[in-house]
Amino acid sequence: MNKAELIQHIATTAGINKTQATAALQAFETAVIDSLANGETLELKGFGTFKITERAERQGRNPKTGETLTIPATKSPTFKAGKAFKDAVN
Repeated sequence: MNKAELIQHIATTAGINKTQATAALQAFETAVIDSLANGETLELKGFGTFKITERAERQGRNPKTGETLTIPATKSPTFKAGKAFKDAVN
């Protein structure tokens, strides 16, 4: 399912038009991004949790030259599915 199909599904399921469904999806995306950017965790009971994980600085190797280099620390968004979500999929 792509974004357009998701918008159509939201519109049909919620009984709203595509414009309203698009606005709702964009508002959800913005809420998730803003929460994570502020260092918060977004938890939706039964669905899952969006959070930021931190990867420490580490040593790596350039595969072409074999040169050792430092890979800087990064933050990465992650999603962990909730129990109801996992049960529905399995």
